Amino acid sequence: MPDPDAFLHAVANDWQTADLGTADRALCAFAAQLTHAQHSMTTNDVDRLRAVGLSDAAIFDAVQVIGYFNYITRVADALGVEPEDFVQPAGRRRPEDRQG
Repeated sequence: MPDPDAFLHAVANDWQTADLGTADRALCAFAAQLTHAQHSMTTNDVDRLRAVGLSDAAIFDAVQVIGYFNYITRVADALGVEPEDFVQPAGRRRPEDRQG
């Protein structure tokens, strides 16, 4: 059975090389585009998500979550909020969680 922790770290490190299914890969690409190049979004981007099986409700939910995290990150960055010291950078395991 695959290690779920290793999978999550692989996605956090680089979703483009992680072992994702077609729908998950399309959703990650959509999220990256919405985050980094929101001005380039078109209805074709939503159509690509529909083409891989996502419902309109799922797409709506995804956009809400992506938008919320983009919003809260920008607020925190603008106010100089420092990350909590217990939060590890994306894709890095805490020393006590490492195996071997």
